[in-house]
Amino acid sequence: MKKAIVIGSGFGGLAIACRLRKKNFDVTILEKQSNFGGRARALEHNGFIYDAGPTVITAPYLIEELFTMHNKNWSDYYELLRVKPYYRFIFSDHTYFDYGDNLREMIRQIEEKYSRTDAKGYIKLLKLSKRIFKTAYEELSDKPFKTLQSMLPYLPELLRIKFYKSVYASVESHIDNENLVKALSMHPLLIGGNPYTTTSIYLLIQYLEWKWGVYYAKGGTRSIVAGLEQLLNEIGVNCIKNIEVESISSRNNSVTEVHTSEGNYDADLVVSNADPTTFYKTVIKRNPKKLSNKPAVLKHSMSLFVLYFSTKKIYENVQHHTIIFNKRHKSLLTDIFNKKNPIDDPSLYLHRPLKTDPSGQQQNSDSFYVLAPVANNQSKIDWNKVGEKFSKVVFDMLDEYILPDVKENLVDHFFVTPDYFEKELNTYAGSGFGIQPIFRQSAYFRYSNKSKEYDNLYFVGASTHPGAGVPGVISTAKATEKLILEDYDIN
Repeated sequence: MKKAIVIGSGFGGLAIACRLRKKNFDVTILEKQSNFGGRARALEHNGFIYDAGPTVITAPYLIEELFTMHNKNWSDYYELLRVKPYYRFIFSDHTYFDYGDNLREMIRQIEEKYSRTDAKGYIKLLKLSKRIFKTAYEELSDKPFKTLQSMLPYLPELLRIKFYKSVYASVESHIDNENLVKALSMHPLLIGGNPYTTTSIYLLIQYLEWKWGVYYAKGGTRSIVAGLEQLLNEIGVNCIKNIEVESISSRNNSVTEVHTSEGNYDADLVVSNADPTTFYKTVIKRNPKKLSNKPAVLKHSMSLFVLYFSTKKIYENVQHHTIIFNKRHKSLLTDIFNKKNPIDDPSLYLHRPLKTDPSGQQQNSDSFYVLAPVANNQSKIDWNKVGEKFSKVVFDMLDEYILPDVKENLVDHFFVTPDYFEKELNTYAGSGFGIQPIFRQSAYFRYSNKSKEYDNLYFVGASTHPGAGVPGVISTAKATEKLILEDYDIN
């Protein structure tokens, strides 16, 4: 059997390991951390366990097929619970809007809270989202773009759906109410993009959520990671943790050996689930050949400040996913994405799993995490100095908008900053989602699913095609698998 080394165990690495093992490769996963999951790993603090990263599960079939391809029943490994509503949006004027689960009810809510014109506008927006979905997701999400010319057949349709417009501009052309525009254009932030600059292709996320629903895994996203790890062990994948890849050796334009902190591994092919920008700099030790991937031209996503906490008070009326918009919007995102300025007025995403999964209660407490988009470490912010102060800003906002007396009810809390993403997860400048989803970093222009430098080095993960988010990252493994099977002449 051909030896495949997979570097990293995020959803992309786990997915490609499942797929290569199905094709009879001898697969080894090398993971730096003590647990699997990458951004989706679990964090433990004072006896509480928290999902570190993604909590929104959409397009669940992408995970299910990793089990069914090995003749396993996915429901024996994890359980999905439907989230209702998908999100609650709270605005700076303290009004709120519930999004998702029942389309008819949501349209009625738009009519009552905003206007009939906005309700009709949303129906038109959703039809546009469906059209984009049909092209950008169904046709392109698992298609590897090997050349610039491979994008040309899709250009006429991309022009018709006005891909050159931003998500925010597209939503604004259908919706009048300013608060509603903010809410309906927020999806790029879930994959590391600024709604004002992210290509309107990513409007497809709206239709994707309605098509399959929004789910939470019982016991946390970590239960899906644990299920995939169990599957990998059952099908004979060699899973190694606490081991960091440091360099590679090559011969005749092919990687032959992977060097780690614990020894060397022979390889017939290598798939990296590591952040490509960091991987080129520290492991390959050279700049990418492809012009669009040169460090000088890449735009990396914002980072995240994430506060994990538990309270003795049970906040029963708080929804599973709540997004709080501060008064500033465009200028706030400009400070974060472009100017890389420190901020003291963040917008927030609050995750409260107890709403959907009461069985997941820990130590008779309510557990949460709240994240704030912040500038990545190109900002030069010293988080060791400002982290505690920023956490107080976040707690004060939560107290004001949604969790009264939260500080008085704390039984556990800690936070991670962009330094966690840079030092623990090895992402460039601590970016939370790899490179941004702007058009000049989409499809062929993203990091290639196959390296231009070596004949047997491949990539999966958020910075490769089709992009970030759980569905996107798992789809990168489908695109990369096609290239590998073509190269090794496997059906």
